Amino acid sequence: MTDRIVPCLWFDGQAEEAARFYVSVFGGSVDHVSYYPQDNPTPAPVPEDRVLLVEFTLGSQSYQALNGGPDFSFNEAVSLSVACEDQAELDRYFDALTADGGSPGPCGWVKDRYGLSWQLVTRGILANYRTGDRAGIARMMKVMMTMQKLDSAAMQAAFEGESV
Repeated sequence: MTDRIVPCLWFDGQAEEAARFYVSVFGGSVDHVSYYPQDNPTPAPVPEDRVLLVEFTLGSQSYQALNGGPDFSFNEAVSLSVACEDQAELDRYFDALTADGGSPGPCGWVKDRYGLSWQLVTRGILANYRTGDRAGIARMMKVMMTMQKLDSAAMQAAFEGESV
């Protein structure tokens, strides 16, 4: 791992499982798995065969998954945003992340089975935000506020001022 800044995701025993799941969904690699030492210096006893830290890569971004215990959990204050090439890719990610205990949220947000929040949006919709067309963006956002999984065609039509 050569990245200087790497997001570290906190889990309660599912770090390796989650890292392997994310790699299966987005592509990438599990780069290294570290285990708690035999003489564990942490206050709580942990078996020495328990995974401590998983280093993994999604795309060109490195991540760490830490089995830190039950003290902290994910919330919507931090999410991972995915710029999807098209609606079909967004649909695939949405289905994978909401499966087996994940859940959709408003405006394209998804919470996966581990509680991590994701934002799924197409590159075309992201490009609309960069135009500076405030009226188009307002129309697009008004439609978006009624959605869970984003419908990029409906959002594009609203941006362009077409009725949906």
